[in-house]
Amino acid sequence: MLEKTIKDLAHKYADEFISIRRHLHANPELSYKEFETSKFVQAKLASFGIPYEIKATTGVVGIIYGKNPGSRIIALRADMDALPIEEENDVAYRSLNPGIMHACGHDVHTSILLGASKILHELKDQWEGTIKLIFQPGEERNPGGASYLIKEGVLENPRPQGIFGLHVHPGLDLGKLSFRKGRVMASADEIYITIRSKGGHAAAPHLTADTVLIASHLIVSLQQIISRNNNPTSPSVLSICSIQGGHTTNVIPSEVKLMGTFRAMDEGWRYKAHELITKMAKGLVEGMGAELDLHIDIGYPTVDNDPALTETGWQLADTYMGKENVLETEMRMGAEDFGYYTQVIPGCFYRIGVRNETKGIVHNVHTPRFDIDERAIETGIGMMAWLGAKASV
Repeated sequence: MLEKTIKDLAHKYADEFISIRRHLHANPELSYKEFETSKFVQAKLASFGIPYEIKATTGVVGIIYGKNPGSRIIALRADMDALPIEEENDVAYRSLNPGIMHACGHDVHTSILLGASKILHELKDQWEGTIKLIFQPGEERNPGGASYLIKEGVLENPRPQGIFGLHVHPGLDLGKLSFRKGRVMASADEIYITIRSKGGHAAAPHLTADTVLIASHLIVSLQQIISRNNNPTSPSVLSICSIQGGHTTNVIPSEVKLMGTFRAMDEGWRYKAHELITKMAKGLVEGMGAELDLHIDIGYPTVDNDPALTETGWQLADTYMGKENVLETEMRMGAEDFGYYTQVIPGCFYRIGVRNETKGIVHNVHTPRFDIDERAIETGIGMMAWLGAKASV
């Protein structure tokens, strides 16, 4: 029985891919700079006997042909990049690259897809169709590695009928998976604002425009744009996360910079909000006597899980994991460039539990102490191989 064979192989290979995860974790690379990671993935695929090609400089796209290759074509995707975070974990596989850390679990995603690839290739005479393996760069940085891969034809020749991706979930216990149909994650845009004046003495604010005061007013006003104009039943959030300006106690700086992010679950409201933010910022800053530079860097679209493909994946997960271990994913204001794939073909983005409170593995992604219970890798390998072998739209 294929399910049992996959489970047995996932258990057999678990230690191998835990070691691979530790290697990747210790050697993280930032977005679009995953050169050694890419070479490592290429070498592993070659050792499995899986052909591959390079796209978007560091992306790796492999292919496995099962029986009747044209009968179904499914893509499986993992991201490879790390974050500019200094790791604080005291573990043997701690990051060797100062200021860079796999704090979002992409080392786990890559290891899981490699493991699933090995199993699927080994069992290629036991399943129907074709599997396209997508090892993607640049998920953590605009415009998103998925957008580059799509432009370079990753979803063509052959064109997948559906795509699966997974993400570690530190809020979900080890041994659990979660799925959600429809919209599951928000769009994400970056906001960059510079407020300029000639600057001046703090004791004579009437001789200049006070850039710090203007920035303070603007931050509050931008929050009102969101809360007073958006339909409150549709989640949306704007956060200004950086204020830079000034260097002493008695000088009004000539320049203050703000940076932040805007998230939305509604694509129509998303672009209306851009217009309102621009109009508000221009009117307020210029009205208070300063000059404004504002740039909204359009980021990732919403992630929309195809209902039919997600239902298929969910049912397969129930079979593989047991219904009691498969939950519904909460809607999240986080963003993922997997959304680009779901704009082109049916997609399903699901989550795998990595939390273990008894071991102190409780820290969230994008933090210096994020880690996983590595037993999740065996679950992840088996589940992704099972989806690859059985899922269809």
